[in-house]
Amino acid sequence: MQKQKTLISQEIIEQKIFLIRGKKVMFDRDLAKLYSVDTRTLNQAVRRNKKRFPDDFMFQLNKEEFKNWVSQIVITNSKAKMALRIAPLVFTEQGVAMLSSVLKSEKAIEVNVQIIRTFVKLREMIISNKQLRLKIEAMERKYDKRFRVIFDTLRSLLENKREDTVEKKEAIGFKIKK
Repeated sequence: MQKQKTLISQEIIEQKIFLIRGKKVMFDRDLAKLYSVDTRTLNQAVRRNKKRFPDDFMFQLNKEEFKNWVSQIVITNSKAKMALRIAPLVFTEQGVAMLSSVLKSEKAIEVNVQIIRTFVKLREMIISNKQLRLKIEAMERKYDKRFRVIFDTLRSLLENKREDTVEKKEAIGFKIKK
C-alpha cells in the first residue's frame, strides 16, 4: 500500500471549515490559498462553470453573514481590507469536490483529495459521538438513579461542557502564612 503524501495538515484544513446556514463550508479565499491560486482566479473558474455549482454546492454570504464575518477578521493590510468589499463565496463539501473539475492543476487535485478526506473524517466523528451518546442514554435508562452523577458527567463531556464537571482546584505552589 502506497503511503499518502500530505501537502497540508488535516488540522489546517479543519480550521478552515465553518458552519454557516447549518452547512459545513469553506471560504473561497481559504480554498484559493490552499490551491495556491488567487481568489479572483478561483471565483472566475467557478463563474465560468456556474451550472456545476448549484446552491447546495456553493453560495454567497448575505449582508448579515458578510458583516459578521468581516467583524471577526483582524486585518492591518489596507489592500486586504479593500478585498473585503464583496461577500465571499462559500463551498460545501460537494462544492469543494466539484472544484477539482474546474481547477485543472495537479496541486488542486491533491489538495482537494485531502480536503474531502477531512470532511469525511469530521462526519465520522460526529456520527460516532452521536452513537456514543445514544449508548449512554440507553445505559442510563437501564441502571438506577445512583449512577446519575456518572451519566451527567459523561453527557456534559460529550457536549464539551467540561468546565462544568471539573472541580475548582487550589493553585499549585507554596503557600505563605501571614
